[in-house]
Amino acid sequence: MPRSIRPDAVLVQAVIAGALSFAHLHDLAAAAGQTGWKAWAYPVSVDLLLVAAWRRLRTARRDRAAWIWFVIALFASLGANVATAGLLDLDAVPAWLCILVAGWPALAFLGGTLLVHSPTETTAPPEQLVNDEPAAPEVEMHRTDEPDPVPETAPVPAPELTAAPPKPPTSTPAVPVALLDHARKIADAHRASTGSPMPAADLSARLGLPTPMTDAITAELQLT
Repeated sequence: MPRSIRPDAVLVQAVIAGALSFAHLHDLAAAAGQTGWKAWAYPVSVDLLLVAAWRRLRTARRDRAAWIWFVIALFASLGANVATAGLLDLDAVPAWLCILVAGWPALAFLGGTLLVHSPTETTAPPEQLVNDEPAAPEVEMHRTDEPDPVPETAPVPAPELTAAPPKPPTSTPAVPVALLDHARKIADAHRASTGSPMPAADLSARLGLPTPMTDAITAELQLT
């Protein structure tokens, strides 16, 4: 099934503007003394320079040369449109305009050559610009002077090892009177219920005291 062709308003406007500008440039060139095929070559030259400058601006927006040649080509196209609108007598073209029209081919050739053969400045992506940090300069760790010799020192004699003094015998801890009375009550209650003295191990388990204190209580109560 063939596609339906829908006209685009922008495309129609571009065709109309191009045709009118092309015709105005032809009329101006013919009025300036360029007859025959030469009059038709001038519109082609202006439009080609305009397209070349625009293509250059798409890849390098900050290229001053591309902007200059774009303005020159645009001024030539707009100037022809204004001049042929009745502001200029095409039967009596001034001399300076004839000179400008005659010199346009060389000017357009120069602009097109510079636009095509001049190098394009490529800009790095933002991430690369952030990550590419200048490397730290390398510092050579090479000394020309010799270090001072280390003075020789006499060997230090090893300290003599002496035997540690014997630890004094641990003294029996003092038993508080209240704790001794409490332990005696427990021992007496055990004797009264069983008829035999309370073993020292059972008393130690009942009191839950450290071993030195339990031994001291046992010695006071004379338990076995």
